[in-house]
Amino acid sequence: MIERIVDSSTSDDEEEVVEQQAEETLRPRDFASYVGQERLKKNLTLAIDAAKKRSEVIDHVLLYGPPGLGKTTMAGVIANEMAANMKVTSGPAIERAGDLASLLTNLQEGDVLFIDEIHRLNRQVEEVLYSAMEDFKLDIMLGKGPSARSLRLDLPKFTIIGATTRTGSLAAPLRDRFGLIHRLEFYSQNEIQQILHRSANILDVKLDSKASEELAMRARLTPRIANRLLKRARDYADVNGDGIIDHKNSRAALDMLEVDDRGLDHSDRRLLKAIIESYSGGPVGLNTIAALISEESSTIEDFYEPYLMQIGFIERTPRGRRVTPKAYGHLGVTAKDATSEQPALL
Repeated sequence: MIERIVDSSTSDDEEEVVEQQAEETLRPRDFASYVGQERLKKNLTLAIDAAKKRSEVIDHVLLYGPPGLGKTTMAGVIANEMAANMKVTSGPAIERAGDLASLLTNLQEGDVLFIDEIHRLNRQVEEVLYSAMEDFKLDIMLGKGPSARSLRLDLPKFTIIGATTRTGSLAAPLRDRFGLIHRLEFYSQNEIQQILHRSANILDVKLDSKASEELAMRARLTPRIANRLLKRARDYADVNGDGIIDHKNSRAALDMLEVDDRGLDHSDRRLLKAIIESYSGGPVGLNTIAALISEESSTIEDFYEPYLMQIGFIERTPRGRRVTPKAYGHLGVTAKDATSEQPALL
């Protein structure tokens, strides 16, 4: 997959480790400093206050939505508001039921276990998780063959917070065991500006209002991308200016990164133009688009489409994806007169 400045996913590459460590310092620790997601914060605050009043743990929480919107951050806020210790893992990291058993038996009363990419859990691991979530019991098998026997262990009361970008990929029995299921929405431009000013204060960099507006306009309504653009604008201002991120420096940095005024980068524009030039704007099937631009279908669904659909540049139809007139206008392309529709390969 092509490296993109506006990619809201995370990476395990060494170069990204420093970036992620820097992001840790920008993460809010409580609801008061968490900008946006007002409906979600209201519902979670009620659940947390009720749990505290009853001296109980909060119900298991499932957070879903596009990458970069703050699911991991929200998990940390929930744990902090509950005054609980949070342990972090991911679905792919829990390869065997024994790995999960090790995690669960080391939890203390009231702890939070955050599982990122929970939709990628092994099915055998999921089955062990069912009784742990519902009854706080852990069933493990001792021995093999005819002499094998089951042992049930009591677990302390704990909360699992799961995060996923693909809630439809979760098994129904697992999804049903979450008491609180919430979607994180894209942020407004005003909320992104607030996040940028907060991050600038933490990074000790001067950011004027026009520059924050420019950065917010191109941040794809996503905090992770906004913070990434802020850091690149800071680099540009340090090298080519006096270290102050003003409108001129921010615009020059973003133009150098080829991020346009709607947050589209070269890869986004390439996808849209490929559909327009090869299939007269569509409709065209997902697999065909993937082959056309040499990307995986899942990459298009998870990283390209959500934002392009959010701003109305692509729409899904029963016959495939179609580029909208709004995208034609943004790209400065005139729609061709199509005498016949291309067959959609789904």
